Amino acid sequence: MYRDKTCGELSLSDAGSKTRIAGWVQRVRKMGGMTFIDVRDRYGITQVVFNTEINPELQEVANQLGREFVVEISGTVKERDSKNPNLETGEIEIIADNVKVLNRSEIPPFTIEEKTDGGDDLRMKYRYLDLRRPNVRRNLELRHKMAFEIRRYLDSKGFLEIETPILVKSTPEGARDFVVPSRMNPGEFYALPQSPQLFKQLLMVSGYDRYFQIAKCFRDEDLRADRQPEFTQIDCEMSFVEQEDVIDMFEGLVKHIFKYVKGIDFTEPFPRMTWNDAMRLYGSDKPDIRFGMPFVELNDVAKGVGFSVIDDAELVVGIVADGCASYTRKQIDALTDFVKRPQVGAKGLIWVKFEADGSIKSSVAKFYTPEQLQAWGEKAGAKPGDMLLVMTGDAMKVRKQLCELRLELGNELGLRDKNVFAPLWVVDFPLFEWDEETQRYYAMHHPFTSPNPADIPLLKTDTGKVRATAYDIVVNGTELGGGSIRIHDAELQDQMFELLGFTPERAQEQFGFLMNAFKYGAPPHGGLALGFDRFVSILAGLDSIRDVIAFPKNNSGRDVMNESPSPIDDAQLEELQLKLDIKD
Repeated sequence: MYRDKTCGELSLSDAGSKTRIAGWVQRVRKMGGMTFIDVRDRYGITQVVFNTEINPELQEVANQLGREFVVEISGTVKERDSKNPNLETGEIEIIADNVKVLNRSEIPPFTIEEKTDGGDDLRMKYRYLDLRRPNVRRNLELRHKMAFEIRRYLDSKGFLEIETPILVKSTPEGARDFVVPSRMNPGEFYALPQSPQLFKQLLMVSGYDRYFQIAKCFRDEDLRADRQPEFTQIDCEMSFVEQEDVIDMFEGLVKHIFKYVKGIDFTEPFPRMTWNDAMRLYGSDKPDIRFGMPFVELNDVAKGVGFSVIDDAELVVGIVADGCASYTRKQIDALTDFVKRPQVGAKGLIWVKFEADGSIKSSVAKFYTPEQLQAWGEKAGAKPGDMLLVMTGDAMKVRKQLCELRLELGNELGLRDKNVFAPLWVVDFPLFEWDEETQRYYAMHHPFTSPNPADIPLLKTDTGKVRATAYDIVVNGTELGGGSIRIHDAELQDQMFELLGFTPERAQEQFGFLMNAFKYGAPPHGGLALGFDRFVSILAGLDSIRDVIAFPKNNSGRDVMNESPSPIDDAQLEELQLKLDIKD
């Protein structure tokens, strides 16, 4: 064997014993007649000492070692004179009696340290080196432990893990599919699954009443910090359940994982918020409730003075920034510049300061009297020392803009602590969303989401007001997962397809295998999918899911390490009977 101990397990109890370790050279330090080598493996770091007085030839070999050389070292474990409390092995060192170079290394393009000097692009190009860094390793270890515990928990609740196909039929709605040409069926294509949705419903028809899968999913959509073209979700489905049954089950899972990973014991039920309230109070269907600053609508106290920016707006809405009346003009200008950025898209920002001495200052003071602005403050619940920030415009758009400002202020004021967790359920989503461009309704979730039973009579008379029996779990402003009760009644499903603009022929073409299965006794069923990458990143305190994926893609969907996607040669295209016509 190359080693009998790892670089992370030796302790004082091993002092005096002979041992052999193997790993990578982290660093070499030469101090007079002694050379100190830190050897690293996945488990930790161990200091090795070479002494010229004991073995000058061996020390000379040690002096030739470079960073990331792979070595095998044997020697005697000794208590360190100068202990390192920052290392698990900091109480001991190895006095080397032999060193063997197993493999040499070129100088790495960045330091293999927790705080590396490598930028994102460089680290992604050499991801196999980046994975050696201890903080990246900890992320993947956390992911591994969570996957095992999730499986153990769901197994204890009677769930079966069942794999579903990766090569599936392309279906409309949702994001774009990744498609795969079929050599054996020229001119026909598979799609990579955006989720196992249809198959898990078929498993319910098959009588497997509690299914789960830690499933790979694929969506061809624009990327951001919490999105990758391939991602992993904890996919679950249950039969003979209603919404409360599903929520109770997976709230239990989320609470269990928080306790397992972070030691946090959520003893109370997670709060609930309707979609309408979430949009009205926070401008988002995934509100961050770690801090306050709910929206306050000011139409009734702000309109009617001849100021067109406000009078012509559909909505005048604001937030109170506690204690921010002390903000300087420079700080306020920075907030104004923020809301004018293209990703926010606002034209400007109105502010009102309620000074501690009772005076009022505002960017719109020439249009409003102090008494009128005081009415704004009273409506918003502002106190002396607070600042009211107001935005105007189209209702849906301005709420989203103010949401961005609220989150920016939350960051600026230190209110979004990564060590504080505030889960909640958002319920009563609209079943449909209207698209002005195509002049038709789309399913907000997917075509199999059941309408709220109380709203079924509205399907044809007031379609836009129909609520879905759908639910999202949100943690710290991130949608951790979501699901719904499914339609299991064939007639109701036909009605849903009709409202979504499907002809019977098209519905049969796209979803015929599921609709046919429902003819043979489909039980009431529903489920939920949790974003596994997001769950791990939240618990690791990270901003991007890329940091918990071993080999992620960049924001252009490229793997810069293995240089994919890449062209394929003409012989492959010919075999697939494909021709390329690339548009500039």
